Amino acid sequence: MARSRTISMSVSRKTGEVFDAILNSPPKMMPDARRNDDDSWSFSSSRGNANLKFKHNKTFGILDYLYVDEETSWDVPMRVVSNGDESEVIVTIIKPTMLTDEQFDERMKELEILFENLKKIVEKE
Repeated sequence: MARSRTISMSVSRKTGEVFDAILNSPPKMMPDARRNDDDSWSFSSSRGNANLKFKHNKTFGILDYLYVDEETSWDVPMRVVSNGDESEVIVTIIKPTMLTDEQFDERMKELEILFENLKKIVEKE
């Protein structure tokens, strides 16, 4: 069985607002992010050129995404769940087979920082 890690964050905003803010967050997080004709985002990453494509359904709080850089490809389930006037964002990361356990652990540290920044951006809007 592949290793995985689930990250959950509480956000002080209503679910629909969180959903929209995350969908539009790439240019706020990656200065060179540009939207492509297929609604994916292209930008530079620490591992070369990268592409992010959301597969979303607002009604069900689904914000799954495909992230591809020059080293790996990640198919990531993400959910935005209502918690009264706040929201929970839940992301499960499954280790791609091409990564070692050490590389996966390194990526998880990077993702924790990325999601901390995402939370700040979403709560600011």
